[in-house]
Amino acid sequence: MRQTLSVDYIIVGQGLAGSALAVHLMKMNKKFVIIDGPTPNSATRVAAGLFNPVTGKNLVKTWLADKIFPYLHTFYPEVEKMTGKKLFYSMPLYRPFVTVEEQNEWMGRSTDETYKDIIDKVITKPHFTGVHDPLGGLLLKQCGFVDTQAFLEGVRNEVSLRNGILDVTFNHQNLVIRDNLVCYDHIEAPYIIFCEGVNVSANPWFDRLPIRSLKGETLTVRCFLEENNFILNRGVYLVPIEDENVYRVGATYNLQDKTPTVTMAGKFELEEKLNELVAAPYEITGQAWGFRPTTVDRRPIMGKHPYYKSLVIFNGLGTKGISLAPYFSQHLIQCLENATPLYKEVDVARYKLLY
Repeated sequence: MRQTLSVDYIIVGQGLAGSALAVHLMKMNKKFVIIDGPTPNSATRVAAGLFNPVTGKNLVKTWLADKIFPYLHTFYPEVEKMTGKKLFYSMPLYRPFVTVEEQNEWMGRSTDETYKDIIDKVITKPHFTGVHDPLGGLLLKQCGFVDTQAFLEGVRNEVSLRNGILDVTFNHQNLVIRDNLVCYDHIEAPYIIFCEGVNVSANPWFDRLPIRSLKGETLTVRCFLEENNFILNRGVYLVPIEDENVYRVGATYNLQDKTPTVTMAGKFELEEKLNELVAAPYEITGQAWGFRPTTVDRRPIMGKHPYYKSLVIFNGLGTKGISLAPYFSQHLIQCLENATPLYKEVDVARYKLLY
């Protein structure tokens, strides 16, 4: 009979959410185990890892940007030091204007104190060779991308060195729930945190939460722009990755398509939007897909189950996971360790009528 292993936390899933939690727990010298089977097409593994403080149809400062973005600019460099992997790339983002009205609106916003820390420059004439920007564009600060593959691999290596990875698919039927403890196989802990992404639909305790599977497809292209020290974003993003002149283009947003494969429709959509963005020649070298866990209100879902307080969820990071995961992983841990109240906007209790 195997000896019982007592830890502080069990984490199910080592995507973006589970990895961010693991970083904080390692910094706190907590004992934990991650149970994570192979998921080659998780959203994190195929994402460009883009972060940008101005989003949405109305192009406004994203929710909690003044807290989230300074935090991520500290978090990811710390992960680089911890793992020895280069993964954090801070660089400006350029968004071409398509109307004079838009140009004028951002000229006005450039004098607004709310935006002074994120607007680098408002440009009113063509600026970048090979980019369709006859009216100029908006150059933003506090943007960049995270190499998601390097992030996941680096965290996994560090957790493995602590013997904290159980490389198997989690079986919900094997979880034993006691008064203030959960047991799985030979492991027991006060808390188990489910970071299952879209696979939460198979979780019998949290399967009724409104987490939707949003399919996203991306392209890898070789594009011959004269400058590659910035991110382009208009209709699609163009993020420089890997070798010189190699970019990630994305992403599609499809709630209906559940097929686990790339599609010609996705490719055509991305090509059409890329052609509107760049005039430089390019060639497509790859295509990828993944399913993002999104919520109706576009806020993460986290916290304890209403009846089984040892069961915890951290999910619904959606398309902004790179920026949300660092801040909200520590927010969740502070809740569990110090009984710090969760933001009402992210607390799983907002869906209490589902139980």
